[in-house]
Amino acid sequence: MAVQERDPGLFGPASVTWQLHCDPVMWIAGVRALYLQALHPRAVRGVMANSDFRRDAWGRLMRTANFVGTLTYGTTEAADRVGARIRGIHRRLTATDPATGEVFRIDDPDLLLWVHCAEIDSYLHIARRSGLPVSDAQADRYVDEQRVAAQQVGLDPQDVPADCAALAAYFEKVRPELAATPDSTAVDDFLRRPPTPLPLVPARKVLWSRVSGLAYGTLPPYAHELYGRPAPPAATVTRRLVATANILRAIPPRVRWQLPPKHILRAMDRLGPGSRPSPYKLRRHPAILDEQ
Repeated sequence: MAVQERDPGLFGPASVTWQLHCDPVMWIAGVRALYLQALHPRAVRGVMANSDFRRDAWGRLMRTANFVGTLTYGTTEAADRVGARIRGIHRRLTATDPATGEVFRIDDPDLLLWVHCAEIDSYLHIARRSGLPVSDAQADRYVDEQRVAAQQVGLDPQDVPADCAALAAYFEKVRPELAATPDSTAVDDFLRRPPTPLPLVPARKVLWSRVSGLAYGTLPPYAHELYGRPAPPAATVTRRLVATANILRAIPPRVRWQLPPKHILRAMDRLGPGSRPSPYKLRRHPAILDEQ
């Protein structure tokens, strides 16, 4: 078999990232990340100024999922290719700060770092809060591994948090910069009531409202204060999240993984059945932390 065909990619089956990112609860984590990211005035302005978020939000979500899937389960070449494409797009874009009138670059390292940290914090928070067996050491390892992903969007890995303590310190530092803006309100409105064809409105109320409500509920208290909407008690949110996660996990992985773009199935075809990801491998094989 050719070397490229056996290439484990940026992370490989021995990584925490490989095991966590296959869990369906990551979709809820992705929505939480959007809520969190929208509280940075410049970051959300950059999105609103350079994409038709309201009309193509689903497409944006899917492109983000495809990017994460490629970095996690694709070959090194595929990851480098998608990373170069993203860096190229960001390099050409600017936006105007609505408060100061200053024109700023979308690939400003401070903005890229905020987007990265909001995503990683959301993925890890939802994974652990929904019941996945992630130890403190594995959580630190995950944050460290994701510096590789940060490099693909144009960040210097040395400038990116390498463990949970550094990630928490970053949020403490950036907290004064966060604010509610018309743009964050627009994101909130969309995530609560996304445009839906009339026949699907009942499904939106039953299914999507649960997902967006859970994602919102898991945000830190300061985020609820900025959005101006209360959340249920933390214990209630956790209980609902665990119940929803268990329902999603009851869908056989082979069924879930058949949905495009099938990153996981292609990775297993490339590396063999032993590469099958599962977050429960973290509990059965804690030595996975030392295998890379």
